[in-house]
Amino acid sequence: MKKLLIKNALIVNEGKSFEGDILIEGEFIKEIGESISPKTPDINVLDAEGKLLIPGMIDDQVHFREPGLTHKGDIATESKAAVAGGITSFIEMPNTKPQTTTQKALQEKFDIAAKTSFANYSFMIGGTNDNLKELKKTDPQKVAGIKLFLGSSTGDMLVDDEKILEKIFSSTDMLIAVHCEDETTIKNNLKKYIDTFGEDIPVELHPQIRSSEACYLSSSKAVALAKKTGARLHVFHLSTAQEMELFDNSIPLSEKRITAEVCVHHLWFNDSKYAEKGSLIKWNPAIKSEKHQTALWEAVLDDRIDVIATDHAPHTLEEKGQVYTKAPSGAPMVQHALPALLESFKKNKISLEKIVEKTAHNPATLFQIDKRGYIREGYFADLVLIDLSKPWTVNKENILYKCGWSPLESTTFTSRITHTFVNGNLIYKNGSFNEEIKGQALIFKRNV
Repeated sequence: MKKLLIKNALIVNEGKSFEGDILIEGEFIKEIGESISPKTPDINVLDAEGKLLIPGMIDDQVHFREPGLTHKGDIATESKAAVAGGITSFIEMPNTKPQTTTQKALQEKFDIAAKTSFANYSFMIGGTNDNLKELKKTDPQKVAGIKLFLGSSTGDMLVDDEKILEKIFSSTDMLIAVHCEDETTIKNNLKKYIDTFGEDIPVELHPQIRSSEACYLSSSKAVALAKKTGARLHVFHLSTAQEMELFDNSIPLSEKRITAEVCVHHLWFNDSKYAEKGSLIKWNPAIKSEKHQTALWEAVLDDRIDVIATDHAPHTLEEKGQVYTKAPSGAPMVQHALPALLESFKKNKISLEKIVEKTAHNPATLFQIDKRGYIREGYFADLVLIDLSKPWTVNKENILYKCGWSPLESTTFTSRITHTFVNGNLIYKNGSFNEEIKGQALIFKRNV
């Protein structure tokens, strides 16, 4: 059994920061202490003095594009980028080709990931207007949840039959994750701007088309339906100030039935960047005004928002360069999300402890992931070492996404991820990868 002793790290975990050592044996954390001495000669020692040691990020929303859309990305390339970005586990979405709306398609994804994923993994099965029987077959110990698109996005999985929607909510104990934008509102807004501009609508109008009203109308309906049916609801990529009133911070996360996520791009960008970035920052839901951005930060800090994720969604530059109505929404983020959050820490927007809570502890608690998300004895050694004083600039040469670009190109980050451990294995070190060892399927400890 491999043994590694990480010494002299600044450990950030469960609301505390302290200098200490961690002993890893095999896949697991064996011991945590202020000063651990190697007791046998077979223990390798890594001196982490001056570096942060945190639990790896668990990204609860990514689109890795496999199968069927692998010209944009695939599980191997995007999980590799994720590990370089300090993400040790991911939950991948169902809008691939074929869509992941059957148990057969779901198993095929697990089979691909077992062979190619650098990080730990799970998947969501997608709900449609006619696959309730398939949803009911889903194994809650193996599958992260059911994903419903209540507004159309990349792919064609819109659930727009309200009776079917209520049936899904009332027929499963699985976590239901939702993309909330009201389709009728969006279509009416889009028609108005097409009548004015034709197909080449200025991208600055994206937040008027996919408006805050469209977001709130849909998310408020989803929350009301969850309260009516008792469903376990998780609302993805919130983007508006008004939606924040829908979520509660008065009870512990483990007791919440309705939870909330924000993505790094909605915290990092606001609509002032459309003039510079154009369709490269065209996401659904849209990047909105500074007022909304500020409200999202406030909700992160006061715990109305429970999780920070990426919604990593690569497209080729050729695809993104099309006119507004044809340019797809989404962008790659997994390699740069944690460095971006560390910049926000340095600007006093968020503490290191809160970053770890929102990116590691809370996803593990919210999804009931077994033995991950925390630095605890007996837990998997999914760990990240960070040098807070090692600047680097995002450019084409160091971008690992298959699509080859980032909306954060030319950004200089002042912190660098130096080591990423997945299940006790050093998978990433200073730009180099161990490509022999792959991640594991996540296990969910649920009483459903």
